[in-house]
Amino acid sequence: MVQGSQGFVEDPRNDRVLLYVNGDMVPRRDATVSVFDAGFVLGDGVWEGFRLVRGKVAFLDRHLDRLYEGAAAIDLDIGMDRMALAGALYRTVTANDMQDGVHIRLMVTRGLKRTPNQDPRYTVGAATVVIVAEWKEPNPEVKKKGLRLFTSTIRTTPPDMFDMRINSHSRLPLITALIQALKAGADEALMLDPHGFVASCNATNFFIVRRGEVWTSTGRFSFNGITRANVIALAEANGIPMLQKDFTLAEVATADEAFVTGTFGGVTPVSAVDGRVIGGGPGGPVTQRLDALYRDLLAAEGA
Repeated sequence: MVQGSQGFVEDPRNDRVLLYVNGDMVPRRDATVSVFDAGFVLGDGVWEGFRLVRGKVAFLDRHLDRLYEGAAAIDLDIGMDRMALAGALYRTVTANDMQDGVHIRLMVTRGLKRTPNQDPRYTVGAATVVIVAEWKEPNPEVKKKGLRLFTSTIRTTPPDMFDMRINSHSRLPLITALIQALKAGADEALMLDPHGFVASCNATNFFIVRRGEVWTSTGRFSFNGITRANVIALAEANGIPMLQKDFTLAEVATADEAFVTGTFGGVTPVSAVDGRVIGGGPGGPVTQRLDALYRDLLAAEGA
């Protein structure tokens, strides 16, 4: 079984799921888009990940805010308003008789192109909208053992190069960073910003705990994580000192705890960075407390 922050428990029901493809509900084996689609040709599009909790899409408004802001930033007309898109999400999970323990991936591309090139003026017709809903729970062994991180040589990028706060389909630098980590025997890549400070991981946001304080990056060069924002707010509301600041790999190496956050895995402990065990190992007291607070918040979303 694949480990890492995106490692999940296999569920045979996913072989029979129906996918939303441009308004149609299509069996998984038949769900396709054209080889001339801008997403396939160029990675030209935006996406969003959601959790379905007891019949409700958790933090729906925040996720849609991020999606529509990202689409506007790249001048992509989704072609559906928020109500229609939310309806498509619920239509997809309803068609699959899903209520809980579900991860949803919504993908929007610029649509069909007349020819495979970069020029958006060669787009033909409306955006492509695909929704994949699967029964998908994080692998419990990952939280038990913690993630092993490896610091990649690839840096995150500033907004004037490629804005990390946009959930773009173009993920090649992040994938390359992950490949470096996998080749080094780790589970995920830790990435530095252009100034050498710790930014985020290749798929999640990164936190450390030092002397009772929780530190995370300033956010200037990392993902605009909704789970990240929720964890920051939970810490502040519950008397846990929380700092968004620049910090170094040396400070990571001497941290008491470390963890990552993401829509799929929630709060996931980190056991080691670059082969060095962090603190006393995965899941220290602050990480455990924030994990419990976040799980309570997520459960309340489905109440």
